[in-house]
Amino acid sequence: MIKLVIFDLDGTLLNTIQDLAGSTNYALRQCGFPEHETEAYNYFVGNGIKKLFERALPENERTSENIEKMKRFFLAHYTQNNTCLTRPYPGIPELLEQLRLRGVALAVASNKYQEGTEKLVRYYFENITFSAILGQREGVPVKPDPAIVKEILSLSGVTESETLYVGDSGVDMQTAMAAQVVSAGVTWGFRPRKELEENGACHLVDSPAEILSLVSRL
Repeated sequence: MIKLVIFDLDGTLLNTIQDLAGSTNYALRQCGFPEHETEAYNYFVGNGIKKLFERALPENERTSENIEKMKRFFLAHYTQNNTCLTRPYPGIPELLEQLRLRGVALAVASNKYQEGTEKLVRYYFENITFSAILGQREGVPVKPDPAIVKEILSLSGVTESETLYVGDSGVDMQTAMAAQVVSAGVTWGFRPRKELEENGACHLVDSPAEILSLVSRL
């Protein structure tokens, strides 16, 4: 029986790609580097903001100094603009409400920095209670390391066998596997279905409503 559903954030609950692309392109522009089309960011995101900057920078400019410079510009811009174009995927608010009504605990595990993760979850899902909202923090390894999932299990008092992890990328499927929890890969996110399959997704879902059905069956 599933008692806890842990969601990835970007590409799973929220379509954040346009705001992420806009703020990263702003940082690139301020640093004098070429920008990218929004679609390219589907493959730049997912491993934390430092990896995002590393992927966005020209190959011969991926220095620690440039990454830190990018980070300063990005954070200043994204903090002010991260709700401009970001929206929940269709059916997500209804899914969260239905899970809540069924007594299923909810949590978020993201590689987005902690402040941004909390802000977006509170902003878009203000009426939903989450047992944990965790993002990237100093001293905590990013996904696919299972540390963030293990922390949520501890905070929630739920076991691995009672947990479903939902995400849109290979990193998410690897995280679930490392944490020894059941995974569901969503096909509406940033990465293709094939990536989810190749990284060991236990289940694939094409709509939020399918997650509700999956929780009922497990």
